[in-house]
Amino acid sequence: MSNLDFTANSLQGSQVDLKQYLGKVLLIVNTASNCGFTPQYKGLEAVYQQFRDKGVEVLGFPCNQFGHQEPGNSDEIGAFCEKNYGVSFPLFEKIDVNGSNAHPLYKHLKAKAPGLLGSEAIKWNFTKFLVKKDGTVFKRYAPATAPKELVEDIEKLLAE
Repeated sequence: MSNLDFTANSLQGSQVDLKQYLGKVLLIVNTASNCGFTPQYKGLEAVYQQFRDKGVEVLGFPCNQFGHQEPGNSDEIGAFCEKNYGVSFPLFEKIDVNGSNAHPLYKHLKAKAPGLLGSEAIKWNFTKFLVKKDGTVFKRYAPATAPKELVEDIEKLLAE
């Protein structure tokens, strides 16, 4: 099994094979529309615009497991993100990132890049993972870490 041997449904409902992203640096983030960190959508979009032509993809996975801050359906989530933050990077259907129903991608990310004190659980919305071009997980970042703070690491991974 390769590091990106997963599928996920796009916000529009079509199945996406994540292996298509091999060869790119990935910034994977669990998102929510009603969170104190929601303005990070703007920063995520800025990173995407800065690096998308250089081989970076930002992948957003809406999640309603933290304070029920993503109650909307796919259409509502997409409209909110586009209208309020101009999001053009790929968004996927709402998933669980913790618990027995956690998406397999997130089970993999958490195992490869545990958080503080080795905890695998995602603590809140906008936890970020950087993934190398070969699909291996590089690092986990806390929700409070602004997307622009990842630029140096992104540039390092692009140079590899």
